[in-house]
Amino acid sequence: MALSTLWLVLMLWTSLFSDSQCSTLSQAELQELEQIHTWVVSRSFPCSVTCGLGLLTQELCPIGVTRNISTSSCKLRTISCLDSWQCGLKTQTATVGRRLVLDCLEEVMEAMGRFSFVVSWRFAFAIITTDDSLFTRYEALSLDKVVLDPLREEDSGTYRCDVLDTGKRRVKRMYKGVKVLSPKDLSLDFAQGLIHWEIPESRFANLTSSRKVYSSSTIRNIVIISVPLSFAIAVVIFIFLFCYSRRARRAAHLCQDNI
Repeated sequence: MALSTLWLVLMLWTSLFSDSQCSTLSQAELQELEQIHTWVVSRSFPCSVTCGLGLLTQELCPIGVTRNISTSSCKLRTISCLDSWQCGLKTQTATVGRRLVLDCLEEVMEAMGRFSFVVSWRFAFAIITTDDSLFTRYEALSLDKVVLDPLREEDSGTYRCDVLDTGKRRVKRMYKGVKVLSPKDLSLDFAQGLIHWEIPESRFANLTSSRKVYSSSTIRNIVIISVPLSFAIAVVIFIFLFCYSRRARRAAHLCQDNI
């Protein structure tokens, strides 16, 4: 304990009474320092993509010894950015026989250089999922994309792509669910469907019929039967009301006679 206390006192004594000399800069060094400009980031734009490797644009402006930023000589630079490497699940529906391309690198990463990344594909047959235990290795002819031409029903499922950079760091993982339908089951031609619904006559085409529901003889028989029937019902109602009014009058006369 005494030894540690003595050591602490010696350290304080050395720090208080030691000669501290600050080196001063010469006039030539100060002039050279004024010519050196430091670039600072004055403005930064968002990353070009929300997931995966993207591009980020920054505005750099020089700052001198006076700490004043000169906006007239600013410049822009583009650097890579990565907000999140998980892109989640995207689904798309296509019909049998069409050509379907599943692109993993997309435009931004292709602009950086297609051969700067390592792409691997996995496939979960006939299910839309993000459970990694259900995927098996999938051999793609083109590493950066999967081309399904022609599309078959066996191609339905979920495709997962993993992208690694040259340093073996994961920069992207994306799931693409593919639903394959038969052309007889559903028409996916949106433009044709939109034209169909814009024509007023075609909205209720299934509800109209060119042939008559009832023949002319049937309509004539209905009229012949309905007219006498309506007349008979009217006569019955009239007789009922007439009898009811007579009974009411008779009851009124009896009441007056009793009084």
